[in-house]
Amino acid sequence: MKPLTEQEIRTAFVNCTKGEAKRLAVPRDLADVPWADLDYLGWRDPQAPGRAYLVAELDGLARAVALRSPTTAGGHMRRSMCSICVTTHTGGVSLMVAPKAGRAGQQGNSVGLYLCSDLSCSLYVRGIKDAGAGARLHETITPEEKIQRTVANIAAFVAKVTA
Repeated sequence: MKPLTEQEIRTAFVNCTKGEAKRLAVPRDLADVPWADLDYLGWRDPQAPGRAYLVAELDGLARAVALRSPTTAGGHMRRSMCSICVTTHTGGVSLMVAPKAGRAGQQGNSVGLYLCSDLSCSLYVRGIKDAGAGARLHETITPEEKIQRTVANIAAFVAKVTA
């Protein structure tokens, strides 16, 4: 992923108003982000843990999505799988919901998916971050194919938000 500035991130949001995008918390350490290892940049709002955001480069354009997720896991700690990177976690996957873009979102329509709670899919796929024993299923595809699948899954999710 190419490095993005704060302004590029704010203008990339597809499912919130310009005012909301202007007010949301963008990571302060953008210069320290390992851009070359990312398929998308994801983060949680430190002031509002139930809010999360992701920005991906799709067809050469940055597209960002505002998400909502539960701030605490339910009473059960069960193993769940991320829909984006196919990593399993015990208690480390959250249902994240994004309002749809445009009129559909204004009418309350949304789409959701199960996503790594820390939004570090790119790092899990590359083996940079470890989700623990049994987190990665044995697959016969190459690491590059896993990365391509992750990118395709993110693109499909953003397409659902903007549809």
